[in-house]
Amino acid sequence: MPLQLMKTQMQLFVFIRKAIEWSYPPFKTLVPPETFRYASTGGLNTAFDIFLYFICYNFVLQKQIVDLNVVAISPHIAAFIMVFPITFITGFLLAKYVTFTDSPIRGRIQLFRYGLSVAGSILLNYICLKFFVEYFYIWPTVAKMITTVIVVTYSYLIQRYFTFKTGRLLNRK
Repeated sequence: MPLQLMKTQMQLFVFIRKAIEWSYPPFKTLVPPETFRYASTGGLNTAFDIFLYFICYNFVLQKQIVDLNVVAISPHIAAFIMVFPITFITGFLLAKYVTFTDSPIRGRIQLFRYGLSVAGSILLNYICLKFFVEYFYIWPTVAKMITTVIVVTYSYLIQRYFTFKTGRLLNRK
């Protein structure tokens, strides 16, 4: 990756972090700074994810089943599969460079752990989407929003206490 592009990306992360820090004071008594950063960056990435999902489901796939000759994939699952690689990358970069910047863990270990935590998120996403769309007949975009609330809670806990290890459970040192 060219040096100038890396420099521009880091400037973007610094800008995002400063914007989040600027908006933090009213929430200071409600949540710790790291949790606020997670909610902010997670919210950005989640909104981006839902936007991309909506575009893929409605306009790219046009709500049609994707037939791969070996297997047919429902449009709501295919849209999730299409969006995932993009939001995986943006989510990791925001977590590493904006949210969990105090992590003592090396970047490649963080990435591996992030991959494991995201694997759990994928499974949870898949199960929830199938459940809400196919058993409760909820519209796919609404089902994705409900699923997102569940997955975000799981994701925060696993990232804070495992992936980036910036939190302590039960006051252990």
